[in-house]
Amino acid sequence: MPIRLKKLIGTVLLILLVIVYALVATTVAVARLGESGPVVHLLFFLLTGILWILPAMAIIKWLIIERKPKNG
Repeated sequence: MPIRLKKLIGTVLLILLVIVYALVATTVAVARLGESGPVVHLLFFLLTGILWILPAMAIIKWLIIERKPKNG
């Protein structure tokens, strides 16, 4: 796969990840945390603010790793 195409796909995936993750986290917060106190809100948003990094790291790792051509 050409590197430019790979970077384009990775960039689009990262943008989609951030948008979808933010919408899901906010929807869960609104639906489940309405009656909770500020400490629960802080912990929820702290946790969800850190968790999106894991799939983003996987995408970035995929972008960096280059496959070696097979000798044939």
